[in-house]
Formats: sequence, structure tokens, C-alpha cells
Amino acid sequence: MHGGRDVANDASTVFDLVILGGGSGGYAAALRAAQLGLDVALIEKNKLGGTCLHNGCIPTKALLHAGEIADQARESAEFGVKASYDGIDMAGVHKYKDGVVAGLYKGLQGLVASRKVTYVEGEGRLSSPTSVDVNGQTYNGRHILLATGSVPKSLPGLEIDGDRIISSDHALVMDRVPQSAIILGGGVIGVEFASAWKSFGTDVTIVEGLPHLVPAEDENSSKLLERAFRKRGIAFSLGSFFEKAEYTDSGVKVTLANGKTYEAEVLLVAIGRGPVSQGLGYEEAGVAMDRGFVLADEYCRTNVATVSAVGDLIPTLQLAHVGFAEGILVAERLAGLNPVPVDYDGVPRVTYCHPEVASVGVTEEKAKEVYGADKVVTLKYNLGGNGRSRILKTQGEIKLVQVRDGAVVGVHMVGDRIGEQVGEAQLIYNWEALPAEVAQLIHAHPTQNEALGEAHLALAGKPLHSHD
Repeated sequence: MHGGRDVANDASTVFDLVILGGGSGGYAAALRAAQLGLDVALIEKNKLGGTCLHNGCIPTKALLHAGEIADQARESAEFGVKASYDGIDMAGVHKYKDGVVAGLYKGLQGLVASRKVTYVEGEGRLSSPTSVDVNGQTYNGRHILLATGSVPKSLPGLEIDGDRIISSDHALVMDRVPQSAIILGGGVIGVEFASAWKSFGTDVTIVEGLPHLVPAEDENSSKLLERAFRKRGIAFSLGSFFEKAEYTDSGVKVTLANGKTYEAEVLLVAIGRGPVSQGLGYEEAGVAMDRGFVLADEYCRTNVATVSAVGDLIPTLQLAHVGFAEGILVAERLAGLNPVPVDYDGVPRVTYCHPEVASVGVTEEKAKEVYGADKVVTLKYNLGGNGRSRILKTQGEIKLVQVRDGAVVGVHMVGDRIGEQVGEAQLIYNWEALPAEVAQLIHAHPTQNEALGEAHLALAGKPLHSHD
């Protein structure tokens, strides 16, 4: 119902914006558009909140925090605390995780209702450049926003059965802790599950075809994570791609292109996520596509004037907060404002494994490509000199990438809880701060945030708790 009328059966109703997909990008667009006075219909076939809330960001971080508690129980004697670790109660872990999700889900439902957004449950399909069909009804809009998100990918010939060969969706609801696991893919999803499972007691091996774990990050961050994972007993194979998987009597056997084989109870396929776009009428409506992705410009406009697209459906960073930003951008553009396109290098990125990896800006390699190798200056600040990191017993570094005599264009951090420092890091990058400008700011002591200040003090030529 909308405004007291059954809009689905009223052919005269034309919304300002019809959104297909209620995940991060879709619901952010709905909330902002409604706030700006637009008449909005939001269509979602599953649950409002999409992958991030129900199958991604939130539940995985809950598992990781449960793993952190397990590690703290095991290691409590190091802090002079007598505690015992009796194992993982997966039913209890899921109760905690699902409780977090349920609370956020209820809040989001209330928020959408409070903004007077017409929410439609059902599987929608783009039926024309200005309409979406749902449950046998047509919703017409002056503009359509495609925000149908993504699902876990697999490889040709590798069938995910949900039992021995699983996706991240299956891993989130497992009723047991696997004794052993092979994780195919050393990106964000792979290393986060490796970290959580290791904390739960699983014998983990990561298989990554590229030369490093978290290959999208600065190489220094990858090496620091690899060193930390070795200390934790997380095994990994780098530089050789997957060839095949076979069932064994007790699990799965994986063979790599270099001939090496690994066996485990389960194989988690974590090679990334692919766009949800097949069979939804996009191509029939004339929307330009590439390998399943919808193509869009810097304002999230497709080649069809009345259709925009956001989130994992377009080939930008697959992050919930990118979806939020893109959804808000579309809403503001349609409301007649003049929003600034997203600077994707300026988006903060956090991998929530133990230790965490966080970054904003460009890597050293990318900076050298853009500015020239002779114009790039880097500095590494070891967390060993940071009091708060010592208290937490975490190791890692902050690496700064600067254009010589200019702004800091990359901040790359590794350490427990270091993701909480990415807020200031994104201000440093996005406001094009000079090292001396950050160095004159006073950072609270003792905090990990202080390490960012110390790194900039050193880069400005006046190091305090670090060597020249």
C-alpha cells in the first residue's frame, strides 16, 4: 500500500524511483531519495539488507569476534588471567551472530517504513526501461535503479554441493567446526574465514593462485599478513592455480596446477562474488552488460537514460559502503542535486582477519605507475613502538605512500583492531594532507591512532618514538 492506495493495481501510479534490490546500494538509495521528497518503491526478493546484513559483512564479523574471544580465552595466562577454554559451541555462536543480524534487520525495516518507502516483497524483473514486474504486477517509475547484488562464484567444473564443497553462504550456517578445511582463494573472504576457523580450532590451508594473500593490497601488507598467518599455523599455497577437486572417503582432495595436492574435510570456494543479472530483463531492455556486470559511468548511469545501477552489480569495489555511496549518489542526482562521483581510491578498505588489514589510497606500486618511481616516498612505522599495540600484544606496521614534497596518497596498515584507524586515514587521503599537516595534530596517548600521527611525524622529518 502506498498513500492509502493499492499501487500495484493502479496503472496511474508512477513512482519517481523504482529500485530493484534491497541490499546496501538499493536501500541507501531508497532512504536518501525518500528523504529528498521522491516517491520510491523498493523491491526485494529475499530480506531487506541483502548480502551485507544477512550473508556477508555482519555475520562474518560476528564469527570473527567469537574467534577472537576463543583466542583470548586460550591466551589469557599471558595477561595474568586464569581462564579455561572448553571449546566452541556452534549453536551458541549462531545464536549470538543471528541475534546481531536480527536486531539490525528489525531496525532497518523500521527505518524504511518511517521514510514512507513502498516496500515490495517478491522477485522483480525489468520489463521495460521504466517498469519492473513483481508478483504479476507492474511498478512504473520515471527512473529505475538496478541493485540486484552478487552471489558467490565458482569455477568451471567445480560444483558447490553445500556439504563438502561449500560457499561462504554455507560456511556461515555450518552446525559444526570442521576439523580441516581448504580455502580456495586468498582474498578478503578467504582470509577472513581462514582466520575465524583457525580461532575455532580448524586446520586451515589457503590456496591462492596469485603470488600473495590479499593480492589487491599493498605488497608490504600482504607479506605482513602472511608472516602473521604462519605464526598462527595457517598454511597457504601461493602462485599455483586450482586444477581439480575430488571426493575422498572423508572429505575432499584438491589438486593444483603444479601437481601439489591437499586433503581436508571441506573445501570452501572463496574466489569472489559474481553479479546477479541473468534472466532479469536487463539485456532485453537494452542495458549494456559485460560478463554479467551492468556497465555504468561515474554517476552510476547506464546507457539507458532511465536506468541506473549500483553496488556489486557494476564493476566497482564490492564493498557495502561503496554500495551506500553509489545509492546516495543516484538519489541525489535524481533529486536535482549535484553530487560528486565516488573516488574509489579514496574508499577505506578493511579485511577483518587476525591481524586486520586496512588501507585507503593507492599502493606503492600504483603510485609509481601514476607519479613515477622517482616521485614516490614511503615510510614504515612498526607498531612495536606503539604502547597500545604492545598492551594488545599485536604486531604490524603502518606504511605511508607520499608523492615527494606533496600529499600522502596511500595509507596501509596491519595489526589487530587497526581497521578502527582507517577513518583518519581516509581523511588524510581524501583531503590531500601533507605529512607536516598531520604531524601537527595531537593524537591521544596511548592509542593505536597515535601510530598514525607518529608515522606522519617521521615522514615530516621529526620522528618521536621511532628511528630516523
